[in-house]
Amino acid sequence: MTNTPYFRRVGLIVPSSNVTMETEIPALLKAREMVLPDRFTFHSSRMRMKAVVKEELAAMDADSIRCATELSDAAVEVQAYACLVAIMSMGLGYHRESTEKLAQATSDNGCPTPVLNSAGALIDTMKEKGFKKVSIICPYMKPLSKVVVEYIENEGIEVQDFLALEISDNLKVARQDPTAPAELWRKLDVRGVDAIVASACVQMPSLPAIEMIERASGLPTISAAIATTRQILQNLGLTKIAPGGGVLLSDHLARAPKVA
Repeated sequence: MTNTPYFRRVGLIVPSSNVTMETEIPALLKAREMVLPDRFTFHSSRMRMKAVVKEELAAMDADSIRCATELSDAAVEVQAYACLVAIMSMGLGYHRESTEKLAQATSDNGCPTPVLNSAGALIDTMKEKGFKKVSIICPYMKPLSKVVVEYIENEGIEVQDFLALEISDNLKVARQDPTAPAELWRKLDVRGVDAIVASACVQMPSLPAIEMIERASGLPTISAAIATTRQILQNLGLTKIAPGGGVLLSDHLARAPKVA
């Protein structure tokens, strides 16, 4: 008789136009399967959103309760809501309110489930790692990028510099070269920062660039997707390791000579 592997069911609450969350988070967890025995399946529910503007983000967020309820029907073990700017545009500290609201929806549906969001995952991870000052790359228009900066700083983390790519079409955000942040970070002032946030957006791909930036800068480099993956593992009670996730998902900074 063969042993059937136990799959950990991960629920993803996804903007309807987001195609990156279901790419990068599974990629990290599937890479983890190559080195650790845990196995994962992924189950999504979508909220309508095409343009990254405040009105659409607010309407989308209102739909998140339905998504959490649907995913609890599947008895997933953890749910991750991935739209950092939607959470941050709803008001300072809203990531906590969203988590409580969606967890309550799963409980009301008879399947209590831990719920996290990419905004809270990024904030909590930076706090846990002791990052006091960061520089960040955002795909958003400048006004929304400033909302993100204000939100992060309200949580006690200084944003020394930010780069706004000013892309409002969410599908266009996903079409960005995932290795582009490996050069974009050089436009940031990173003097004295504790870390670089290579993508403050789960839709903007950056996974192949993370360890490239760490090697070139000598600085811990994170993204909303990596922070979300880390918190998924934490909620599942699993070791927070995944190849390709940089220092945040390993025991050491990517090793290579620092590039000037």
